[in-house]
Amino acid sequence: MRPAIIVHGGAGRLRGEDVGRRLEVLRGAADKGYEIMARGGSALDAVVEAVVVLEDSGLFNAGLGSALTFDGVAELDAGVMDGEGLIGAVAAVRGVKNPVVLARRVAELTDHVLLVGEGAERLARILGLEVPEEVLVTREKLERLRELKARWRRGEDYAWLAKLRKLVEEHPGYFGTVGAAAVDGEGRVAAATSTGGYWLKLRGRVGDTPIPGAGFYALKGVGACSATGIGEYIIRFSLCRAVCELMAKGLPAEQAAREAISRMSAELGEGLAGVVAVDANGGVGYAFNTEAMTVAYRAAGMERAAALAPRKADQRATA
Repeated sequence: MRPAIIVHGGAGRLRGEDVGRRLEVLRGAADKGYEIMARGGSALDAVVEAVVVLEDSGLFNAGLGSALTFDGVAELDAGVMDGEGLIGAVAAVRGVKNPVVLARRVAELTDHVLLVGEGAERLARILGLEVPEEVLVTREKLERLRELKARWRRGEDYAWLAKLRKLVEEHPGYFGTVGAAAVDGEGRVAAATSTGGYWLKLRGRVGDTPIPGAGFYALKGVGACSATGIGEYIIRFSLCRAVCELMAKGLPAEQAAREAISRMSAELGEGLAGVVAVDANGGVGYAFNTEAMTVAYRAAGMERAAALAPRKADQRATA
């Protein structure tokens, strides 16, 4: 079997000043995951450690870089899954900078699939994964939140949050997910996804990231994938399961990703999501219907990972 890994740093709009730094971190994450497998580690080890690199960078909407809720707190989600039956997720957790590690612990140490809120935070505390809230809710983030609220109220950004506008008017008190998919030298597949949600979300909102089949999925002998975008739509379409089912029918990762995104666009519209995938043969692929996406991948025969920021107009095969 040929090991391979692909990682993403979210789909949506790119801010030019950050793209180069983001691509370098993505490349480092893919390299770390690949090297873990090259030393005999599992695909699960690879995707979790790759996502930890992205969470710790502070450059993506996950871990240290997570977005804040409308009222200024950081609530994080993550999920992991491999083709051998291990699956775990956490949602709306505070004070945890590496929710992907906590999601793996849920899978390995409990009889549950998904833990949320206070219960997940209690497990994090027991396992030594808790950090002070100010690590995740910084002065800079609070300032950005104020700026985004002002833009939203003026109708300059986040216009799709129309119901939230009405709710806030009646009760005035009240995008950049990361992920990885890999196949190791033994043919084991795994996926991991982590996010801070999106700016201005209501406290307690849970998107696709911790939902198996939506934000992440892995199928033994077939492949694995990780999604990013507007979670409410990804959940409706069960995007990652759709990709894996297409690979199960014989499509390689690249073709399966493109076909799933094409079907999602036809059903729900454009500008909603992106996905990365790996198949059991060591092929990798990505697709998106947003303005752009950042990805990095490494497969057998490559000395270092490749990183790219394709635009919607020039999506190309990656392997």
